[in-house]
Amino acid sequence: MADVVLVTGVSRYLGGQFARQLTRDPSVSRVIGVDVIPPPHDIGRAEFVRADIRNPMIGKIIAQSEVDTVVHMNVIATPTHAGGRTSQKEINVIGTMQLLAACQKAPSIRRLVVKSSAAVYGSSPRDPAMFTEDMGPKALPRAGFGKDSVEVEGYVRGFSRRRPDVEISMLRFANIIGPGIRTSLTDYFALPFVPVPLGYDARLQFVHESDAIGALLLTTTGPSAGITNISGDGIITVTQAAAMAGRPVLPVPMPAAGIFGLMVKRSGLADFSSDQIQFLAYGRGLDTRRMRDVLGFEPAFTTREAFADYVRGIPSALPGAAALGAAVSGVAGSAANAISHVWAAGRND
Repeated sequence: MADVVLVTGVSRYLGGQFARQLTRDPSVSRVIGVDVIPPPHDIGRAEFVRADIRNPMIGKIIAQSEVDTVVHMNVIATPTHAGGRTSQKEINVIGTMQLLAACQKAPSIRRLVVKSSAAVYGSSPRDPAMFTEDMGPKALPRAGFGKDSVEVEGYVRGFSRRRPDVEISMLRFANIIGPGIRTSLTDYFALPFVPVPLGYDARLQFVHESDAIGALLLTTTGPSAGITNISGDGIITVTQAAAMAGRPVLPVPMPAAGIFGLMVKRSGLADFSSDQIQFLAYGRGLDTRRMRDVLGFEPAFTTREAFADYVRGIPSALPGAAALGAAVSGVAGSAANAISHVWAAGRND
């Protein structure tokens, strides 16, 4: 049973929401929230401590407070929210290494909960219909958040071998969505038109932000769950999601998708990376039987319901967006054809 809980990343939206709700649990006597900046939102009766998990000082905080449970939520998915890709990787990978080193030295630690991601499975045309927790990726994520998540999980497995007495739970979340959270995917579906790799219509799964917090709460105070996929039931495709959001689809040939994504990223409208383009082409499906059978968690929202709740919070599409999307589609298609010819010629040289 969790008594003194340390939560990393409380200045971010989901971490703050989780810390506040955890303080309402009468079985938890103390919640310590850690981050590099003060939280801009209410974190309940949680005590905020300004600290960087990349700094060994985190070990002193754990030892002095006799923390028995650590909930690691400071694995950042979007580089623009972390100050760039370099900073994102340092926080995700170096920060996790330092945090686990501190936990290893702390005899009071009894449980570690890690907010991981289904991004560890990658996205490829050879993927199974549904990934179970014992499956590995058919193609390892080569960049960005997916690669960070694979490294984070590797360090957690190493920690479990060094501290077999600590209960460890890693929750692999599908894309978290809702009216309050902002991610690269929420920005993507809020664009005036939605760029989609030409000829693809990826399968998507979502978990509502409130269900994500509920799963984390149950994992913190309830049974240890090991590695567990977390997602709402069902799937929707990219084009179905775009239709629900009232956004026209902009087909972009795959050879031009990377260049187009870079243009959108530089505009500040949404964050695109190579692994996200792969995801938008091939999608991903999660088997959630372990979520129910072992963790005992039942999401309140299906995938479709979670996305519909997010859609209610975004502005309507701009007038004329459909016509604009068609016009840009023509331009993008012409440019992409030229790029494809150059690319093919280069390969034949």
